[in-house]
Amino acid sequence: MVSDRIHHRPMTPGAGFFADIVGGADPAQVREAGDLAATVLVRGARESQDPAMAERIVHLAETEGLETLAEVWSGAPADTLAGSLWRLFLLRSWVHADPDRVAAEYDAGHRRVDVARVVAGVADPPGPDELRSMVDDVLRGIGRGDFAVTLFRAAAFARIVAAGRASLEASHDDISRMLALSEQLEAAGHGEIADTLA
Repeated sequence: MVSDRIHHRPMTPGAGFFADIVGGADPAQVREAGDLAATVLVRGARESQDPAMAERIVHLAETEGLETLAEVWSGAPADTLAGSLWRLFLLRSWVHADPDRVAAEYDAGHRRVDVARVVAGVADPPGPDELRSMVDDVLRGIGRGDFAVTLFRAAAFARIVAAGRASLEASHDDISRMLALSEQLEAAGHGEIADTLA
């Protein structure tokens, strides 16, 4: 059946239409700001001689809020400064939020992955306090200017936790996520060494 209805081209809103919409920030601008902030944070820390810089970096998620960091960094690819910083702060937040579980998973995996244990640099036995201390020390590496080492240490830590989850018969998804995080951080570390991490 053919309709007798006349179709019109849709009206296009003028420029003022979009200016009047109240909403979030332009995603492209947020991404650009996040990339710039990550570059300044990592590259600026490398050139800074301020000993307090490392402590400010460690506590960035607490002072600025993890939600704020997520807004600017969580969508960044893993092989970027912003993406690798997001993964580091997420790892730290998880360790501080659930240190007993992390300690159990780390303890279950740390003898299965000896090389990673040495790289991660966690005290033995790895209790909740030791793990919180270790993850903070890893992030201090950003402020000391050894970002590749920071990434490798975090990758080793995540690999040990993945092994611990496997031995504790955690879900396949939980193990896979932690293993993927380890691989992403390690790849970012290699990118930093090759000077391709931007």
